[in-house]
Amino acid sequence: MNKLNRIKNFAVTITRKVKQKMYYGIQMLKDNSGMSVIELLLILVVLIALIMIFKDQLTELVKSIFDKITSESGKI
Repeated sequence: MNKLNRIKNFAVTITRKVKQKMYYGIQMLKDNSGMSVIELLLILVVLIALIMIFKDQLTELVKSIFDKITSESGKI
């Protein structure tokens, strides 16, 4: 059960850090007065397209990372 709690805490920590980075990125984009709405939309469209194109690879990467975390946590 301790391993499961460690993995859960790790996932929560990573999620919190990603949210903080996203918030910081959004705030930085909002503060940039030289950037227009169209440019922001184009950036979002490109990001969404890349995510859709590489969805399978990203899913496999995340699965392999969590599998490795699970298998390596037994050595701790």
